[in-house]
Amino acid sequence: MFDPKQVRKDFPILGRVIHDKPLVYLDSGATSQKPKVVLDAEREYYEQHNANVHRGAHTLGDEATQMYQDARSVVARFIGGQSQEVVFVRNATEALNLVAYAWGLDSLRAGDVILTTEMEHHANLVPWQEVARRTGAKVELVKVSAQGLLDQEDYKRKLKLKPKLVAIVQVSNALGTINPVFEMTRMAHKAGAVVVVDGAQAIPHMSVNVNDLECDFYVFSGHKMLGPMGIGVLWGRGNILESMSPFLTGGGMINEVYADHSTWAQVPEKFEAGTPNVAGAVGIKAAIEYLEGLGMDNIRKHDEDIVGYALAKLGEVEQITLLGGRDASKRSGSVNFIYEGVHAHDVATILDSLGVAVRSGHHCTMVLHNALGITASIRASFNVYTIHEDIERLVVALGKVKQVFGR
Repeated sequence: MFDPKQVRKDFPILGRVIHDKPLVYLDSGATSQKPKVVLDAEREYYEQHNANVHRGAHTLGDEATQMYQDARSVVARFIGGQSQEVVFVRNATEALNLVAYAWGLDSLRAGDVILTTEMEHHANLVPWQEVARRTGAKVELVKVSAQGLLDQEDYKRKLKLKPKLVAIVQVSNALGTINPVFEMTRMAHKAGAVVVVDGAQAIPHMSVNVNDLECDFYVFSGHKMLGPMGIGVLWGRGNILESMSPFLTGGGMINEVYADHSTWAQVPEKFEAGTPNVAGAVGIKAAIEYLEGLGMDNIRKHDEDIVGYALAKLGEVEQITLLGGRDASKRSGSVNFIYEGVHAHDVATILDSLGVAVRSGHHCTMVLHNALGITASIRASFNVYTIHEDIERLVVALGKVKQVFGR
């Protein structure tokens, strides 16, 4: 087990002072902080190897291309896939849109059912709504229980509609709920559906093997897993990727271009039009190697410990109502709550005045918040550098909310 107090020394930004207070960063679910090895990897690329990939017949071009492909191989190994199944994109949102438009528009027809859930981030709901609008398909949502769990009986009922696609989040960004993706995927396949999993909140906190999950697509973002912004991953089964039309067209994704038609490069290049984010790929490789150095099983143990500690400490604050379940073994990455009688944005502003950074609002999950009967919530989210003292500082800072609002 690693020592998060030692880990913190690898993250330069955690030494900052905010409003004369040492920074307590509890917004890792929105974006994680970056260790020095990631920052150094990107800088070293730009200082020593910067060139466009797949194009230049010169040393820098060869080096950049090799570094880009090495990053793809590391990503593939990390999630148990093959290099040719890994498509680099900007983020999980772009990956989901790629699946929606490159697979969905060609595969869905009027009357087809797309099954997703009330728990989804807008990135795994809005693209499917738009595809449904264009094709005449219909979006159905699996309900969420008052305990913040997907209603598995409702899921089974809606699988009887024979959906063509099931789109589910592995870990809720708003509640931290860990969903039984493997079991849900198996049931979906028996119903004849293709399955896409949003792994953006799972990949930083637990071991993921896409073949063990048996899903057809898996997406995540680099910036939530200690890597850079502007780089993300779509993993897809090779045969499905081969059958799909390109998402974007132009340079880099073509085989031959004629006056009246074009042919496409092999997967994954077929889905990587234009100049890619090579430095981002180098950065995500460094982030993965850093996570592997800590050990994903150790990271999961630390995550469960922090979530459990936060649930216990926040549960002692009488003005707070915790959202989601209380079992830390079934949650990951965050604890969400509402402060009775005070708007989430006001709470977050007061916490910031004491150097504590949290997220407030609907967390891109308006459907979920509506289902729970609330308009906004506060999310404290964690990563490998989060320590018990951060949670204690949060609880102390919440005391100022009571001083300001008298409740």
